[in-house]
Amino acid sequence: MLEFRDIVTPVDCLVTEKTTLQEAVEIFREKKWNLLPVTDNEKNLLGVFTRSGLYQMILEGSPLETAIRPYIKKEARSIRIDTPYYEIEQIVKTSKVGTGVVLDEEDKVIGLLTKTEMVVALLKSANTLKDQLETILHHSNIGVLMTDGNMQMIYANEAFVKISGRTIESIISRKLGDIFPGLLNGDDTPHHYEKFKSILHVSSYETVNHEEGKILLFQDISEFEKMAEELETVKKLKLTIETTLENAYDGILMTDEKNMITMVSPPMLELFSLEKNEVLYKPVEQVLPQLKLGNVFKSEMAEVSDFNEMNGIRYIVHRIPIKKDGKVIGAIGKVMFRQLNEVSELFKRLQKAENKASFYHQQLQKSESARFTWDHIFSKDPYMEKLKKSAAKAAKGRSTVLIRGESGTGKELFAHAIHNSSARSEGKFVVVNCAAIPEDLLESEFFGYEEGAFTGAKQRGKIGKFDLANGGTLFLDEIGDMSLSLQAKLLRVLQEREFYRVGGNVRVKVDVRIIAATNRNLEEMVRQGEFREDLYYRLNVISLNIPPLRDRVQDVEYLITGLMKELNSMLGTSITGISSQAKTALLRYEWPGNVRELRNVLERAMTFAEHGKIQAEDLPDYLLSQLSSPLIEQISLAEDAELGAIRKALFQTNGNKAKAARLLGISRSGLYEKIKKYQLSV
Repeated sequence: MLEFRDIVTPVDCLVTEKTTLQEAVEIFREKKWNLLPVTDNEKNLLGVFTRSGLYQMILEGSPLETAIRPYIKKEARSIRIDTPYYEIEQIVKTSKVGTGVVLDEEDKVIGLLTKTEMVVALLKSANTLKDQLETILHHSNIGVLMTDGNMQMIYANEAFVKISGRTIESIISRKLGDIFPGLLNGDDTPHHYEKFKSILHVSSYETVNHEEGKILLFQDISEFEKMAEELETVKKLKLTIETTLENAYDGILMTDEKNMITMVSPPMLELFSLEKNEVLYKPVEQVLPQLKLGNVFKSEMAEVSDFNEMNGIRYIVHRIPIKKDGKVIGAIGKVMFRQLNEVSELFKRLQKAENKASFYHQQLQKSESARFTWDHIFSKDPYMEKLKKSAAKAAKGRSTVLIRGESGTGKELFAHAIHNSSARSEGKFVVVNCAAIPEDLLESEFFGYEEGAFTGAKQRGKIGKFDLANGGTLFLDEIGDMSLSLQAKLLRVLQEREFYRVGGNVRVKVDVRIIAATNRNLEEMVRQGEFREDLYYRLNVISLNIPPLRDRVQDVEYLITGLMKELNSMLGTSITGISSQAKTALLRYEWPGNVRELRNVLERAMTFAEHGKIQAEDLPDYLLSQLSSPLIEQISLAEDAELGAIRKALFQTNGNKAKAARLLGISRSGLYEKIKKYQLSV
């Protein structure tokens, strides 16, 4: 007679409250159990750790070394080993628990009684085939086959039909070996049957004819495979969420059902001046009460807050409940604060009438866009690299930028690159050359005019550069050539962000970032009364000084290479290099026209070159004279650095040798000696 001990799965491992998440995962995967009995060191039952607890720990992001103690279920179904067999039968019929813990006579944990083992026991003890099949179908989805003493199929359930892909009609009354050859390997121990991706349990039973029939149970192992897949999916999902939060533009945090913060993005920490360890796994109402995230647990609905302010930064909070089965199990708080003013202005502009929107759209199509990025500014000079980094940082803000430097140094390239790397890169980039537009037309170019404002005015009027640049950037080149009267009107626009069109009496509001450029000494112009002091300070918020090419000796050769590639593409030429004699002439020239002049010289030379390389005769005559001038001795790296420092000091002081000497920390006579040594023309 079958005994209870025969159907118990022995527990040969020790799981305690100190067992870690990693150890539990390894035991689940090795044993393929549905739960782990948790005991003390004396094998006394304390509870069970289920797969649900395992999934919960993973979803909460618990580290692998975390102990399972908080996730142990204290209510555990246990069965003593000396329980009468008829009671076991009753337990199988009434229990909804998939696995029970088996205790010995001293109430020590010795094993598990699984659903499969319960089904096998019930099959062996049931009185009729009908009762056996009904019990199996009621308690599990295990595939079942039964044979008589001649190995002829007498029963197959629907679960087995799904597993095997065969119909019941094609199975019944046929020999097991004919339909599924090799299914029985002569060993009744459970083993993996690859064809049906199942664990095969084989048992014998006594038929009514006192023959030995077979019962074959197929337990779907995809359940275990799904567990491994779910673990991997959970890991990937957690990584995806963390990556999204790390790169989120707005501030985002997530809480669990207890409103404890489980994830937070860097922008959120940055806005509220918090560290990650001050926030994670803390109550959100304690750390960030101003978010009022607890509201969604009461209302169970998403909501958006009014405007709030933190350190002068306005923000709004989007509160979103996370629901499962109609219950709020957490919340997401999204804080929008970056460029909120621009967003607000955008909505206002969208409310304009359709006819004006159409008119503005046509005009916007005619405006310019920024064409250059930082990659178009060729340089290996350390000062220039530092300048590019500073300009890139300045681009992220909204402040006015003043770019200074000699003609041809690349001031407009910097302006283009600043716009393209700013938050306004999708907006227009409008260029106004203050020196190229006649004085009497400058005001109407800037602000536009209304219909009939003056004789010859276009019908419907004309919008100005500020209108065109609304939401984008206005680049004012040669700002030093602007008249004093227009300077006053420009100052008003910068301060008030509004203006009147010529001949109009309606205030026009604009949102424009100003980038100005000049090759003139604005400080001297202010002293001479040629430039308004208040406008100078308004423009000179962030000042970038681009050094002339003569102060960037190491850049000349680098620029030659980069410009030749660009010009080959533009001119359709195939110039592969430059002769040493021609390169010497280019390296020794002072380049008063800076990069623009170098580009023009190379374009001319590449057009004239006939031998695949630029030769000396392809250069302008005034450059060839450099070949006959005495060559400065080869200088060391230290001398090269000294030469660069002297040139920068002279550039920053506009050639004032006394000030330059003070900047360098040397005497004026010492500076004169070095100027003579390096043959500098100042």
